[in-house]
Amino acid sequence: MPSYKAPTVPSSEITPRDLFYARRKFMQMGAGATLAALMPPALWAGEKLSGVKKSVYNVPEELTPYKNVTTYNNFYEFGTSKEDPANHAGTLKTRPWSISIEGEVSKPKVFDIETLLKMAPLEERVYRLRCVEAWSMVVPWLGFSLTELIKQVEPTSKAKYVEFISLKDNEQMPGQNSAVLEWPYREGLRMDEAMHPLTLLTFGLYGELLPNQNGAPVRIVVPWKYGFKSAKSIVTIRFTEQQPVSSWMQAGPGEYGFYSNVNPDVDHARWSQAKERRLGEFLRRNTLMFNGYTDEVAHLYTGMDLKQYF
Repeated sequence: MPSYKAPTVPSSEITPRDLFYARRKFMQMGAGATLAALMPPALWAGEKLSGVKKSVYNVPEELTPYKNVTTYNNFYEFGTSKEDPANHAGTLKTRPWSISIEGEVSKPKVFDIETLLKMAPLEERVYRLRCVEAWSMVVPWLGFSLTELIKQVEPTSKAKYVEFISLKDNEQMPGQNSAVLEWPYREGLRMDEAMHPLTLLTFGLYGELLPNQNGAPVRIVVPWKYGFKSAKSIVTIRFTEQQPVSSWMQAGPGEYGFYSNVNPDVDHARWSQAKERRLGEFLRRNTLMFNGYTDEVAHLYTGMDLKQYF
């Protein structure tokens, strides 16, 4: 793996965090203060994370402004327009939260989010992420390789794939009242893709915990694939022998394949993938094969027809 120098984040691109969180203040008031003092404080979306180390997995490109990253999203659980997640995701309750690890594993477990945060040292990794709709962004994500979690549960020899299942709760996620997809949201990776060191179990961005609209409290980031492969607000990770059917495959099998690698030579059924627009920029740029991660991941697909296995 090549080692890149991380770009410097201009202070003008980082939104000031000058508001206190109501729940934390409530816990510090009245009779609740005694109990709160005896318990380790839970971390909430938007809070700064300490002890994060810089990673060698960084692309040397200008970061996308924080405002763009947090206000222009696809998260259909909160609506289908790009502004809907930022406007409606406040209904999501990210504490308490747990993830069930099940299926073809020797040690199935349920991890609460605070335990996951302490499972391995958190790293800041500057990754590109590209949407199938031909826009892209460069974000300093916070997390650690998914392999750190996988080795805790010891997959069996039957585990060929990993399925990710997001929360289903149409009160917290009002977009689920729409039939745009069959809920809950599901995605999947082949085992070698899931165990690749670039596949990031992600808890934050820009030095702080994930905002709700970006997939709080835990998501996957798979930087060489289109963004919809990076499941958000995950509650179940299931190891399977058979290839899982992901939500977008189910909704449009002619438009969304299982692999969904960024490939400028394979167009979407309704538009070209040859060019992309970086959020915050006007001009379009050429799309890179595997989103620029060819050296790191091309060997995973040796001998495969990437137009057939799109």
